[in-house]
Formats: sequence, structure tokens, C-alpha cells
Amino acid sequence: MVEGKILKVSGPLVIAEGMRNANMFDVVRVGDARLIGEIIEMHGDRASIEVYEETAGLGRGDKVVSTGAPLSVELGPGLITSIYDGIQRPLEAMREKYGSNIIKGIDEPALDRDKLWHFEAALGYGDTVSAGDVYGTVQESEVITHKIMCPPGKKGTVMELYSGDFRVTDRIGKLKLEDGTIEDIMLVQKWPVRRSRPYKQKLPPAEPMITGQRPIDALFPIAKGGTACVPGPFGSGKTVVQHQLAKWSDVDLVVYIGCGERGNEMTDVLREFPELTDPRTGKSLMERTVLIANTSDMPVAAREASIYTGITIAEYYRDMGYSVAVIADSTSRWAEALREMSGRLEEMPGEEGYPAYLTSRLAQFYERAGQVVCLGKDGRMGALSAIGAVSPQGGDISEPVTQATLRIVKVFWGLDSSLAYRRHFPAINWLNSYSLYRDRLEPWFAEHVSPKWMEYTGRCLKTLQLEDSLNEIVKLVGVDALSAEDRLTLESARSIREDFLQQNAFEDEDCYTALDKQYCMMGLVFTFEDKARRAIAEGANIDKLSELPVRERIGRFKAVPYADYKTEAEKITAEMTEQLNKLVQDTKLV
Repeated sequence: MVEGKILKVSGPLVIAEGMRNANMFDVVRVGDARLIGEIIEMHGDRASIEVYEETAGLGRGDKVVSTGAPLSVELGPGLITSIYDGIQRPLEAMREKYGSNIIKGIDEPALDRDKLWHFEAALGYGDTVSAGDVYGTVQESEVITHKIMCPPGKKGTVMELYSGDFRVTDRIGKLKLEDGTIEDIMLVQKWPVRRSRPYKQKLPPAEPMITGQRPIDALFPIAKGGTACVPGPFGSGKTVVQHQLAKWSDVDLVVYIGCGERGNEMTDVLREFPELTDPRTGKSLMERTVLIANTSDMPVAAREASIYTGITIAEYYRDMGYSVAVIADSTSRWAEALREMSGRLEEMPGEEGYPAYLTSRLAQFYERAGQVVCLGKDGRMGALSAIGAVSPQGGDISEPVTQATLRIVKVFWGLDSSLAYRRHFPAINWLNSYSLYRDRLEPWFAEHVSPKWMEYTGRCLKTLQLEDSLNEIVKLVGVDALSAEDRLTLESARSIREDFLQQNAFEDEDCYTALDKQYCMMGLVFTFEDKARRAIAEGANIDKLSELPVRERIGRFKAVPYADYKTEAEKITAEMTEQLNKLVQDTKLV
């Protein structure tokens, strides 16, 4: 144990002397209140400490004690349905013990020490195990079976292993390591947050993460194990998009990190998620959710830790063979914490005051995503997808955090304030957004939805780009100067925008759309366009085409329940054919 004294206090930064024997990234206890901090820089016997709590009241000469261990998280049964702060302190347990305000220096264990979990052993005496092998299982929630695994770096022979009801810190067995030492097996293990958990092999992405959000799934899909960012100005709907992804994505588990978020937005999550039903399991969404809440009124330094805490928990469940999504809202506020600490350390600032290592820190976070073959004999596969919101000031995506993020991630969902002001949500701008996974995911969509899926989605993008070009002409000479074919292109684009891409997050039938229904919706729009082009070739009037009653039926199709959509689509197609044929006949008679 290394003990030093405070030399200087500068907000969340504390300089302590007499720390020569301490190590980088050791957790330390600062002052009489035993505030939690982490060593982030060493100069001789002086240590620069990032304190994750309010430092008011600390003074020169106060004691600093190193724990000799890096900042780590507890991994074991009880993580799911929990809500933690940035350094994995359980907020609910703290509220029950200490009231609604967080008292400085509280050190509450992350996992409940009193709760009993039923462990079902899968191995027995004499079985050899290595990192990642499963000792047994615990039913953590109704939808998640928690696998108790041999920690990375361990290898040996099982001497004892018992089934039964245990607390997380109880001994459930004994493991004889290769060097002959005997080690207790417990339900809980620890892992340092700044180290990524090992795996056997990283695989190329081959399967989409289905979100039920039409602009994402159809135009800009993300793969399981992929990375994405959602930049946008204030009021453009970043948080709602993040919430929708957390609610409806076809992943086994969601880790939602509220990093510097407003308290009311985290409150919405806490109130909504227990009430919402997972469409895949029929259970509460909280049964597959871990929440990290580091709101804007909490100490700024803890924001930095919250990102690493969240992704380490996600990696742990990925190692069990689950598909996990990490949703970070927002990485801009995390970068602001980096900037503040960098300024107090008097480092040379980079662009807009951010530290020069901003890009590498962002890369460290996003590079921990991926689809992997997990450690262990059974060859199970897990996936970790990372989605980060970015809050550029004034919506300027040329600022450093957004640009650094775009150099790393493969999917860009650019939110547009002009779309948001027109009440078009999700406000994803189809002209500047992109997904580098589209071509890689084509075989999956062809096999599981339709061979024509990529044709339809490509046609959507092409039509919307044509609309943008035609609108430039319309601004100069008016819509009447366009040919009937070009006016039909505008009508088709309007239908794609309003009838397909626009989606209501608060409407039961519209908030989530299955892929086959999405395909059907695009099919209706393009079937009408193709039939209308033939009608125009036969002399039909474009104005009358636009006014056909079936257009409204296509617009309302998004509200049709999933069970009835095929029948309704057949009725609309038949009605479409009838009305267009009648229009052509009337034209010929005239």
C-alpha cells in the first residue's frame, strides 16, 4: 500500500507526492472522505490523479492511499436490470441506504452481496478448464442465462464444483492451477475497464442488427458487431433514435450509457423500459438491459470512466456468446471530460482545445466492438455493436469529435435539424448518411428477406438523390416546367419520404417495422410508380395520377397491424391497378 500527500487540487485533478511506488491507472483513495480517483500521469514521485467525485473540501497535505489495483468492474449475476453510475456504484442500493443525493466517498459493492443465485454446475471433479470454459449457469433474468466462465489467463483442473444456491462471493468450487496452487471458484470476477477482454478470433460482419427503424434497416444498415455514430444538433432526435435502438434492436442484451446526459432523459429511460415489452421475448425490456447513468450534474471526470465501464460489461456478456449492443449517449460529453482533464494537466491542446489523443481514445472505445469467436472449448460466437451519439455544437459536423468518430465507425446516421423542424422523424438525412456494411450484408438480405431487397433499397436512394437534383430546377423555373416523368419521380420520392422513411416512435404499429413489412412497403411505392409510368406513356394526366385515392391507402399502410399487412397489400395493389386502368381508359375516351 502506497501512501502520499496532496500537493495541489485543481477541480477533478489532484497532484499528490510520495507516490513513487504506485502504478499508472491504480485506483486511489483521496482525503479523509476517501474519494475514488485514478492515477493518470506519473512524474517521479508525483502522481496526477483524476478524481471521480466532487473535490471541494480537499486541501494540501491530505492523505492519498493507493489500492494497488486498476479501476475494475465486478462481473457476475445481478448486472442485468441494474443501474450504475460511471464507476459501477449501484445507484438504487445507494439511494436506499443514503437517500437521493450521492454522498462523497461512498463505496458500495456493484453486485448485491445478500442475494442468492441458483448455480447449476456443468463440470465436475477432474475436468480440465482454460480461459472461457463454462463452469455452469445461473438464470439471471427470464431471458438471460448467465454463464459462469473461467476468467482469462486461468488454466487448471476442477477439484470441487457444487450446484446450489449461492451469493456472488460464496465459494462454489476449487480450481487447481497449473503451478499447483488452489484457487476458489466464485460467481463473480473482476476485470480492469481499460483493458479489452480477450477472444479467439474476430470475424468479418455478415449479419445485420435489425432495429425495426425503416431508414436504418433499409438504407443505412448496421451489422452485428458493427460501429455507428449518430451526430446531430440539439432537438434533432438523437436521444429518441438511441432509445429506439435500445428498445427494438434484435440483440440479446443492451448496455445503455447515459454519459453526461440530462437527468430527465435518463428518467425517461428508467420509466419507459420496465413498462415496454420486448417484441422478441414478450418480457419487460429491463430483463435484458444494463443502465450506466452519469448525468450532467455528476462529476465531469466520471464521464470518462462510464464509457469504459459500460463496454467492459458488454464484453463480458459477449464472451458468453450473446449479441450485445452498447449505446453511448453522448460521446461528445465524454470528450468534453477529456478536454477538461487535459487542460488541467496543462497538456498541449489540439483542435478546439481537445487533447491530441482524442482520436486514439475514441478508437480504443469503438475498436472493442466486433463479432468474435469467444474463448472456451465450445467455440461459441458473440457480437458487440457500438453506437455512439455525438452532439456537435450548432450541428456542425466538421468539429473534431464528429470527424474523429467518422474516421473510425462504418455507419453514419446524420441527423438534420431542417428535417426535425418539419417533424420528419427519424431525422436521418438520406443525402449525407452512409453505411459501409450495405454490400457486405447483401447476401443475408437476399436469403432472409428477398433477392430484390438491395434493388429496392438502392432504388430508394437513387430516387431521393434525383429528387434533390430536380428540386434545384424547380426552385429556378417551377414544377410545371418539368416533364411528366420527372414530376412522377418527385411524387415517388415524396411517397418514399412520407410513407416509408417517416416513422412515429410513439405509435404502437409504427414504432417497429419487421423487415418483410418494410420490403412490402417499398414494393407498394415502386409498383405504383411503375404502373403510373406506363399510364403516363398511354397519355394519363400526371395531376390526376397524384390525386388517386389509392395514394392515401399507401400512405396509411404503415399503420396496418403486422398480422394483416399481406392481405391489405393485396387489396391496395388490386385497387391501384383498377384506378390506373380506369384513368387510362378515361384519357383515351377524351
